[in-house]
Amino acid sequence: MEVKKVLFISQEIAPYVPERRLSQMGRILPQAIKEHGIEERTFMPKYGMIAERSNQLHEMIRLSGMNVIIDDTDHPLIIKVATLQQAHFQVYFIYNEDYFASSRIDELEMNCSPDDNDERSLFFVRAVIESIRKMRWVPDIIQCTGWISALAPVYIRTLYGDDPSFRDAKIVTALFNEQLPGPLAERLSEKMHMDGIPKNALKPIAGKALNYDDLMAYSLKYSDAVIQCEDGVSGQVLEAASSLPRLEFIDDDDVNKVVEFYSTLD
Repeated sequence: MEVKKVLFISQEIAPYVPERRLSQMGRILPQAIKEHGIEERTFMPKYGMIAERSNQLHEMIRLSGMNVIIDDTDHPLIIKVATLQQAHFQVYFIYNEDYFASSRIDELEMNCSPDDNDERSLFFVRAVIESIRKMRWVPDIIQCTGWISALAPVYIRTLYGDDPSFRDAKIVTALFNEQLPGPLAERLSEKMHMDGIPKNALKPIAGKALNYDDLMAYSLKYSDAVIQCEDGVSGQVLEAASSLPRLEFIDDDDVNKVVEFYSTLD
């Protein structure tokens, strides 16, 4: 396929958050795509540790103002944007004070309040999807990086399968040696069903408190391909990905192979 547009749904992007493999990939992949002349949109959560003034974040009024309903409660969506000068691409930040701190903190919210991680993930994923629909932007590739984006493939393939923004897109999931700070709440499947996810799609997770391996294995059922970004990915996750096209991207010296990999997905 000819790749003209790529949507990045990223958990972390360096240098907005401390550098590690996951946040490195959040920066490397959009930068590589941009340098190849491919249009991209990049989203991540607006964590409390991200200083708005020094990073020159400003609110996107035309995209903000929507409400995202989670567990029958309205949560206002605010979207901010900044340009990552070193990499020459823009980052859209998803914010809501119920899930992300309004003042500076030194730790990521998913680590200091893990009990909210199911709703934090639902809010982030749904906010990105609705923002792309509002933009009327149609990606060829959707790259999910980090567990907080893991429910995006499920929502896109079930609730938004016929939506013009997502109908023809290929979903690529990045694999890391990760763990959740704690299991996701047992009511996750119930909350997803309230959103409209059909019960048959929720059978694998119904009533379960998901750990990282369970979550990623479930996500991969709705993904089209994977990029393995580091060693040490769990056997359960690799087994769930065994039938999918896979690219090993352990060595960052040749980012061209990521673009080439995208183009092979028909």
